[in-house]
Amino acid sequence: MERTVFNKAQLEILDMIANVRSDEELDALKHAISEFYARRADEEMEKLWQSGKWNEQTLKDLSNSHYRTPYKQ
Repeated sequence: MERTVFNKAQLEILDMIANVRSDEELDALKHAISEFYARRADEEMEKLWQSGKWNEQTLKDLSNSHYRTPYKQ
């Protein structure tokens, strides 16, 4: 059987989860984690805009793109 080794972040999350006592607390923790990643995504998008790697044309091109898997050939 393979042994799982947790990193520091995973151990911290496990410690936090151990203290969750209700569905409301779990929802609040999930919301806080979601907010954290949403903020990070916003910061990364801002960097792309500032660097010029992402702009209005990129958005237009993306809106006209079709990335779906073709199921019928």
